[in-house]
Amino acid sequence: MPDEVYPLALLYIRIYLIGMPAILLYNFEAAIFRSIGETRVPLLALTVAGVLNVILNLFFVIVLHMTVNGVAIATVLSNVVSSVLLFIKLRKSDTFIHVEVKDIKFHREAFIRIMSIGLPAGIQSAAYNIEVFAYDVLNSFSQACTTFVGQNYGAGKIGRCKRTLALCLVEDAIASALSIVLILFAGRFLLSIFNNDPEVIELGYTRLVIIFIAYIFSMMYEVMSGYLRGFGISVVPAVITTVGVCVVRIIWINVVFPMNRTFQTIMTAFPVSLALTAVGIFITLIIYRPSRRFAGKKGINTAA
Repeated sequence: MPDEVYPLALLYIRIYLIGMPAILLYNFEAAIFRSIGETRVPLLALTVAGVLNVILNLFFVIVLHMTVNGVAIATVLSNVVSSVLLFIKLRKSDTFIHVEVKDIKFHREAFIRIMSIGLPAGIQSAAYNIEVFAYDVLNSFSQACTTFVGQNYGAGKIGRCKRTLALCLVEDAIASALSIVLILFAGRFLLSIFNNDPEVIELGYTRLVIIFIAYIFSMMYEVMSGYLRGFGISVVPAVITTVGVCVVRIIWINVVFPMNRTFQTIMTAFPVSLALTAVGIFITLIIYRPSRRFAGKKGINTAA
């Protein structure tokens, strides 16, 4: 991180962390509403907060000439508003739920019950917190591919666009492989930070292995999608990714999983869906052939 950016990032995160209790309160309140099937109220509160966040950002930055501190304060205040709105609704509600301030106190049994549900859920996300480091490495080459292809396409240098695709695929494969090997090497230790139960660690490690196998296909479709976006082709890759990543997994869970209800069967949905997505993006690349399509335009240099 550049030296001039670090103080601003530190200031933002400090202000944001101060507002964490408001985010926590909103999540608790929203969970109460969702527990009775009411999802509209939390969504409305979040929508109001989102609009307010945009307005406050403009006010603090443009009118008051603040920097990242203004943006962070706007975020905190909008979160406070969303939590306050839900609290008022809970106070005034006379249907299934009604909150009285005087009745709010520590309930030991409820606390134990909440922890018994919440802690396993947190442990379940431990593997994701580790694997996201490898994904960030993988995804960065997709962003780089879009940027460099867009620049060279604008300059009429189609040959460089094609070389960018090849280089990003090769470099992404190398960088991702190194990060995955390092994470798998230290995987069990990292998982033990969240929970030292051997069974939990093995389950988390199994997830890491399967997900990282899926990253082979993810790397391919991310870079190819970035290449297409560099030429301004973004709708088709977005549709294919949505179908491949979301629809295929839904079908897998409803059709394949009932035949073999195991953790491995669920996790296999990842490599299968990502592989199909990669094939779909590759077919799109073959059909569109953006380098050939745009090479015929006047002034385009296909060699450089």
